[in-house]
Amino acid sequence: MKFIIKRDRLIAGIQDVMKAISSRTVIPILTGMKIEAKQHGITLTGSDSDISIESYIPAEEDDMVYVEQIEEGSIVLQAKYFPDIIRKLPENTVEIEVDSNLKVTIRSGKAEFNLNAQDAEEYPHLPKLQTDDSFEMPIDLLKSMIKQTVFAVSTMETRPILTGVNLKLVDKILAFTATDSHRLAKREIPVADANIEFQQIVVPGKSLNELYKILDDTEETVEISVTNNQILFRTKHLNFLSRLLDGNYPETSRLIPEQSKTKIQVKTKELLNTIDRASLLAKEERNNVVRLFTPNDSIIEISSNSPEVGNVVEEIGIQAMEGEELKISFSSKYMIDALKAIEYDEVIIEFTGAMRPFVIHPLNEDSILQLILPVRTF
Repeated sequence: MKFIIKRDRLIAGIQDVMKAISSRTVIPILTGMKIEAKQHGITLTGSDSDISIESYIPAEEDDMVYVEQIEEGSIVLQAKYFPDIIRKLPENTVEIEVDSNLKVTIRSGKAEFNLNAQDAEEYPHLPKLQTDDSFEMPIDLLKSMIKQTVFAVSTMETRPILTGVNLKLVDKILAFTATDSHRLAKREIPVADANIEFQQIVVPGKSLNELYKILDDTEETVEISVTNNQILFRTKHLNFLSRLLDGNYPETSRLIPEQSKTKIQVKTKELLNTIDRASLLAKEERNNVVRLFTPNDSIIEISSNSPEVGNVVEEIGIQAMEGEELKISFSSKYMIDALKAIEYDEVIIEFTGAMRPFVIHPLNEDSILQLILPVRTF
């Protein structure tokens, strides 16, 4: 195997696949990065058995040559050393050559590295997904759906199914739902050209966080394919494969209250900043609890009290309020997370009493929903 490649393109590909490589894997060869050279381009692969990432660098694209003098072959290189070597090479092209004894030579300018490699035949074969069962969506929309839900997954391994985001595609509506049983985040979008349906696909939150970081905003769409235990996200230069979590995701729709007793409309940023300030005195031992009180229908009062430290009270004006007076306590962290995820200027918060879950959604927009369970303090 041999090729000469533009160093910046190689670095970008390496950075993508490194997100799937772990030094703590039980399969030793997975600590390495697989490199495969074909006449049309180079494919880099990294995997930790949970997620697998393939990054493709075309030999030529849009009249630009990225890889040349390709002699086909494949090899696995130690991911501990290879990325740093490429990053620190002196020139902007790199020559990589492998001999029959799995010795790899990396040349750039006057620098030459010789590395021992492993046989690519020993690298596990990634499952090939049938792409008949797939649908496409804009990348920016997928990223915003991840951002608006993934923060609410559970970090506790006691209920592994809750460490993932539930994906559901029914009647051409795609829904992402995440909950850690104290809060819930949900986002729905229409997918006009979807020719498949599924109810119970749970993607690990960790996988979606990595996917969010790796997806390139410049590419337009991502193709999503699903099998019974894997999900594949595919763009022009990237395949991102994740295992799915086993088990039944809880039915969350019944947690969402049908009607409300108190409804307030408020500017998102103002409320976020006020709760953020109040949380300064609501540190760890009190679960970051802040209180919300509605003294009248034009202001709300946000307060927090820590006997050893002191207390804080701040009033903010609201756009509108209807319903009965309310005093409620909740985790400031959960509220801040929820408000940050809603990328709209104004929100509606609907309460059904001091000890019932309350719902936050953008003004005139029901496709994004955040639900939080209150804390008993009053």
